[in-house]
Amino acid sequence: MTVAAVALAGRRVLFLYRLAVAGQPAPERVEYARANVGAEVKAQLVEVFGQRKLLKWTPSGTAHFFVMWAFFILATVYLEAYGSLIQGAITGKPDFHIPIIGTWPILGFLQDLIAVAALAGIIAFAVIRLRNSPQKLGRGSRFSGSHLGGAWLILFMIFNVIWTMFLFRGAAINTGNFPYASGAFASELAAKVLPTSEVLEGTGLLLHIGVMLVFLVIVVNGKHLHIFTAPLNVLFARRPDGLGAAPVMRSGGKVLDFEEADPDVDVFGRGKISDTTWKGFLDFYTCTECGRCQSQCPAWNTDKPLSPKMLILDQRDHAFAVAPYLLAGEKEREGFSEDVLALLDKPLVGEDGVIHPDVLWSCTNCGACVEQCPVDIEHIDHILDMRRYQVMIESSFPSEAGVMLKNLENKGNPWGVPETKRAEWIEELASAPDGSGFEVPIVDSTMPEDVEYLFWVGCAGALEDRAKKTTKAVAELLHIAGVKFAVLGPMEACTGDPARRLGMEFLFTMLAQQNIETLNEAGVKKIVATCPHCFNTLANEYPQLGGHYEVVHHTQLLSHLVETGRLTPITPIDQKITYHDPCFLGRHNKVYAQPRDIMAKVPGVQTQEMHRCKERGFCCGAGGARMWMEERIGKRINTERVDEALTTDPDTVSTACPFCLVMLGDAISEKKNAGQARETLEVVDVAQLLIKSVKQG
Repeated sequence: MTVAAVALAGRRVLFLYRLAVAGQPAPERVEYARANVGAEVKAQLVEVFGQRKLLKWTPSGTAHFFVMWAFFILATVYLEAYGSLIQGAITGKPDFHIPIIGTWPILGFLQDLIAVAALAGIIAFAVIRLRNSPQKLGRGSRFSGSHLGGAWLILFMIFNVIWTMFLFRGAAINTGNFPYASGAFASELAAKVLPTSEVLEGTGLLLHIGVMLVFLVIVVNGKHLHIFTAPLNVLFARRPDGLGAAPVMRSGGKVLDFEEADPDVDVFGRGKISDTTWKGFLDFYTCTECGRCQSQCPAWNTDKPLSPKMLILDQRDHAFAVAPYLLAGEKEREGFSEDVLALLDKPLVGEDGVIHPDVLWSCTNCGACVEQCPVDIEHIDHILDMRRYQVMIESSFPSEAGVMLKNLENKGNPWGVPETKRAEWIEELASAPDGSGFEVPIVDSTMPEDVEYLFWVGCAGALEDRAKKTTKAVAELLHIAGVKFAVLGPMEACTGDPARRLGMEFLFTMLAQQNIETLNEAGVKKIVATCPHCFNTLANEYPQLGGHYEVVHHTQLLSHLVETGRLTPITPIDQKITYHDPCFLGRHNKVYAQPRDIMAKVPGVQTQEMHRCKERGFCCGAGGARMWMEERIGKRINTERVDEALTTDPDTVSTACPFCLVMLGDAISEKKNAGQARETLEVVDVAQLLIKSVKQG
């Protein structure tokens, strides 16, 4: 039985391995794991053994915790079972126990306790699945689209493991072959209702082992393969402090050099399933189909076709369908049927492809899916790779985004505004009506020695009227606090974030290299940015191209200035305020506390969190270059977020991102026009609240 089951399982594992390595290399994953052993060990302890992400979802997380630990602890029961089987065959007395620890009552107690807990866990799973079934909740079920039959089969197999365990252990107690004199409370209860029979003991023993072997074969052939692959997926995940940078483009494992790249030879993103890296295949294998990503996705929650779960599952199913061809030799391929060849011709992205274009372009890159995934699947990487191929090879993307790309290339900003306009806010600040104006120094060629920070204003902060208010507030606060800063003015260009998140990696690289050259020539070391997208790009993505700087978000710096007494909020702002977490500040960079710390120091402010906040914060809809694309499908994401904000009955909605400022502001204006929001309701940056309290005081 064991040899047959291990052979079947081994054959499947070999197939999965060959399929994964048929994809593209990902040497950076191994290099990172080797270079960050401490972080990886911590990740295994916290994410795998500690189940940190799953425990956020109680009670399902608690149930999963017990079922998972049952796999570890009950491995000792299987060791005892095999030992008894072998020892009984040799000596005729199947009273085997694990050396040293095998008679300790505490081990017998733990074995029974975890088995009972696992039984309670699978009952909880059954209830959760019935209550949240797609038949009952439809699209609102996080199990919508999942292979439900496989889940019920696994629950049934776990149940079989537990009852056969108590059958053979209870029988062993009655025959005197049980290694524990006390502690195994559930097994002792089973013994009381079972007859004394060596045949029953042997039957139970073989059933217990047989169930496990069948279970093994089922697991490696189904979605519960994650039992084995999840630790590997966690090991090879990118693990910055937050989601951080988008991955660089690679071909054959090497970073793609656009000056020498050949589209006919090199891999540009993902145009077919074989362009997927082995880590991408590992994501496919590891998906548990739990739907937590789907339940948190702003696109899915506003009736758009993107389900992060189905994005992974559709690619996985396609990969398995074409696997025979991918793994076959040239002669073998000649004999394949037309059905297989038709699958190979099926585009990865297209109207009739594996992934519909509307799915691909609905993503805001908010990272809610990655943040919630308990097994560290990186959905955004999959989407970016497919977008790169669509944009750079197929030239297939929403038309409005094409205008944005042209503006970036020709004017250095998404709106196509002349670069001279970037300095207008400086003139407006200098001539402030209240007489508090001052001159903001513009870097000529190099940073003056007494200047501590370069203030990276960003395109929105310099060119969009609402965002300019934040820029002026930050500049004033830094001036009041005595922080020496300067700006690049017309020399500043877009960081390239919209281009990269759209998939136009070439344009991103061009803009990034231009900015890095400007920053390096100016001798910039420290940067403060108001836009989380600029902040993330400068801090996490420019190092990929050799631009290394100490970058802080304005809320981080302002919080520090308030904490150290260099800024003192005095005038009360008697308002009820709800704060919206920008995705690229929160999930991408784990900056949650500082904006809230600032508001907490402003007298009179009453804060009220929205239901979805911090790690589970809901996107405004602007990320992933969506700021420059029309939202034609479903409910507008910014409207959904404002509806949630309105449930807190706020006087003000605050945020810390110019994109969020615009998106939430537009939705609030619509609500006002419809009579669904008070006329005085406004959305402001945290810096605007702070300057109001500091300045009026």
